[in-house]
Amino acid sequence: MGRLQTVPGRLSAPAPRIGAPAGDPRAQDKIRDHIKPWRKWYGLKRWKDLRLEILKAAGYTCAQTGVALVGAPGAHNSPVIDHVKEHKGDPDLFWDPANLQAVSKEYHDREKQRLERQAAR
Repeated sequence: MGRLQTVPGRLSAPAPRIGAPAGDPRAQDKIRDHIKPWRKWYGLKRWKDLRLEILKAAGYTCAQTGVALVGAPGAHNSPVIDHVKEHKGDPDLFWDPANLQAVSKEYHDREKQRLERQAAR
């Protein structure tokens, strides 16, 4: 009697979906960077210096809630430099110190984005 052979699978891999797979933040960031090329400005030394200048001027305090901005990156009380008026890629608005405020990550990720979504409607 001969050896049994494995039968090849009849199902192929699923077709790729549009966009990055859920739960893959690196792939999602890569897509966002392609769609919004101004995102690379956040990695420039000029932005980092301006960010520090805004934080010092604010006394490391949230302009909206008064919370001390002393948390580690990602913590609810970590500092985020927020554009008061959305810049949408406009370099004049992006780099304007008068358009920047120091806020907590919690405020920025919840309240500020809720307000921006409401304004977009």
